[in-house]
Amino acid sequence: MEAKLEQVQERFEEVTAAMSDPAVYDDPDRYTELTKEHSDLKDLVELYDEWKDVRGQIQGNEELIEEGDDAEITEMAREENQELKPRLEELEEAIKYKLIPKDPDDSKNVIVELRAGTGGDEAAIFVGDLFDMYRRYSENMGWRLNLLSLSESEKGGYKELTFGLEGEEVYGKMKYESGVHRVQRVPQTETQGRVHTSAASVAVLPEAEEVDIEVNMTDIRVDTFRASGAGGQHVNKTDSAVRLTHEPSGVVVECQQERSQHQNKEKAMKMLRSKLYEKEEEKLRKEREEERKSQISTGDRSAKIRTYNYPQSRVTDHRINLTLYNLEDIMKGEVDEVIEALRVQDNLDKLNAIMEN
Repeated sequence: MEAKLEQVQERFEEVTAAMSDPAVYDDPDRYTELTKEHSDLKDLVELYDEWKDVRGQIQGNEELIEEGDDAEITEMAREENQELKPRLEELEEAIKYKLIPKDPDDSKNVIVELRAGTGGDEAAIFVGDLFDMYRRYSENMGWRLNLLSLSESEKGGYKELTFGLEGEEVYGKMKYESGVHRVQRVPQTETQGRVHTSAASVAVLPEAEEVDIEVNMTDIRVDTFRASGAGGQHVNKTDSAVRLTHEPSGVVVECQQERSQHQNKEKAMKMLRSKLYEKEEEKLRKEREEERKSQISTGDRSAKIRTYNYPQSRVTDHRINLTLYNLEDIMKGEVDEVIEALRVQDNLDKLNAIMEN
């Protein structure tokens, strides 16, 4: 750990020196980049300096105790070390967590896609339940939810539903929701009371800005159509709905929730940028996950991550073997306990990887 901290301190000194160079003020982007890095490193360097100071005091006291020339001084040294050693442990823990690299996407807003999987009508109903859970969770967190696109099922629920979330550290929490969610319960249509298993997939994409990914408009085909709900409800008499196709990658998105074609196109572009950004990030994520061999996936949509068992009021997150018996509360949006447990384990995995290297 100390070798890594020495590298951090060297980098901090390099950044500090670079910031004092008058030439850097002529490049605002470079100056902003250096300022951010300086701020990120400063806290860690200060903790490291204090750690070295406390460790030095402890070592000095141990030398006095070992010599034992003066009984009074020896006793003072012992008492001081009893106070200093807990502080050294506190500093070591704080330093370890500061060493965990921040995910630059954690502060981003997100686009969430829900899709019915196996289970037919019951899977579509479960998509509606998941949407309601996330809607309530977003209210608890003080986030803003924007509905972007939906395809309703004839017997209730949704075949597909896409929405955006805006707020503080949205991706940092919601990224753990990507994957397959299973539900085990007796469907309303089941006459013999048998428990059925259905599934829905959740994909959480960090919202990409124009600076994150460059999209060439000549590569995009724009189609417009009339927005409508299930059974002809909410029919729009104008072609306000927009479908965008990114021809090089084959990525298709559509938005129909706004009355204005311009607004729908603007939201669809956000969705498209986010999907293209996620494709690029997925490559890097797979490389990092293979290196880290983490049990917590934040990108694999095909991984079965959680089961909601209604007869037992049980929720199980399979990635960390967490089982809770408060299904009703979780479906009302109290999902933060699960997400926080995943974040803690993810940080521990990252920390262990740092310590091993």
